[in-house]
Amino acid sequence: MNRALVVVESTDSAKRLVRNAGEFAAGTGGELVLLATMNDDEYEHTLETMSTIADVEGTSYSSADVTESGRQFVRDIAGAELTDLDVEYEPLCAVVEDGQQARRIVATAAERDCDHVFITGHKRSPTGKAIFGDTAQRVILDFDGPVTVVTD
Repeated sequence: MNRALVVVESTDSAKRLVRNAGEFAAGTGGELVLLATMNDDEYEHTLETMSTIADVEGTSYSSADVTESGRQFVRDIAGAELTDLDVEYEPLCAVVEDGQQARRIVATAAERDCDHVFITGHKRSPTGKAIFGDTAQRVILDFDGPVTVVTD
């Protein structure tokens, strides 16, 4: 493995996945691309919250500050999970439309020349998968390389 994309979330299983990917990368001399995603609703909520804070502080925040807050979230997780490992990582945050998370993950992996993807799968009923789709399944089908999935 030369470079792997790891999807970062706030769940315990996703944090363990970052740690496991970091150990794997350190053992192979690889690098990590750590990607957090937020949907349009999360983006709007964060922007609204930052605007409220800006009003109180007498400052202003831009949409770029929202994605920077996502990158900071990634750096915080990496700091906690990768601190004792010798591994290089790039923190990213992307805003995605509903239902487009898998597409963004695969596209980012291709853009960053990743040869492995680490992702957390969420338990769903077969009906839930059929109606809402499954991001991990879509990544497995669309990514041209190994995909490690850990379920929560």
